[in-house]
Amino acid sequence: MIYFIIKMEVLEKAREFEKMKMSHMSTSDRVEASREAKSLILTINEIYKKNKDASLMQLMKRLTKKKQKIEKRLKGKPLI
Repeated sequence: MIYFIIKMEVLEKAREFEKMKMSHMSTSDRVEASREAKSLILTINEIYKKNKDASLMQLMKRLTKKKQKIEKRLKGKPLI
């Protein structure tokens, strides 16, 4: 029962993170969002290892894509 509650809380946080707007974020907000995404992905991965639910894998892929966009923005444009 506790496992189910934890799973639902993590999935709710992940959905909120997906809906979060990325425009007009400060650098510190981006760093915090990147860390939050990493934490969510790792937690969902642990749940995925136990039940192999395909929807969890899709959620992890979407979160990873958003995390990569945030990190790309953090690194900035390369100097040529």
